[in-house]
Amino acid sequence: MKRVKAVEGLAETSTVAAMINRDHMRAFLRRAAALVAFVAVLWAIQVVNWITGYGLNPAFGLIPRYLGGLDGVIAMPLLHGSFGHLMANTPPLLVMGGLLVATTTRALLPLNAVVIGLGGGLVWVFGSSAIHIGASGLVFGWFGFLVVRGLVDRSLITLGAALVVGVLYGSILWGVLPGQPGVSWEAHLFGAIAGAAAALLVRTHVHAPRLGDVDLD
Repeated sequence: MKRVKAVEGLAETSTVAAMINRDHMRAFLRRAAALVAFVAVLWAIQVVNWITGYGLNPAFGLIPRYLGGLDGVIAMPLLHGSFGHLMANTPPLLVMGGLLVATTTRALLPLNAVVIGLGGGLVWVFGSSAIHIGASGLVFGWFGFLVVRGLVDRSLITLGAALVVGVLYGSILWGVLPGQPGVSWEAHLFGAIAGAAAALLVRTHVHAPRLGDVDLD
């Protein structure tokens, strides 16, 4: 009887584990679909923007210290200056976004609220007098979040994600420096700062063992 009960208990445990794995996979697929839909929306907006002679940029772009440009805090990541501009942002959005949807289980909305709100707000307060557009601030925010979260959380998953973005996109950090004509280095800088702040402020519920003895100095 004890052996039968043990087998039944093992079967129940396996069933529960399988159900949890299916739930995690469904959640991942929903988040991945939302990411692809977001990028598709960016391209649709770009087509409309191009058709209208890029009239959306002055209408909805972020203009520092101008109340009429404050809505650009939210709209800035949705607008681009050319198809090449959006093309340059699309791969890192998909790669870093993919890492986020795979490793951040229940905090994507708070994370993006901090990155967009804080990063865009800092650009509005401190940015140069120009129309700031583009999803690169969001890209830098996701980069800053993934790297700092790996250093703070120290789980195999988060450290692995930080390593991947560091190897693939570490060179983008040059983009936080001024001096590139037509490039909003402020959006890059403040996006990265906002992403780092989000890593410290937002609990992302990554269930993985931490490497407590890892020396990161």
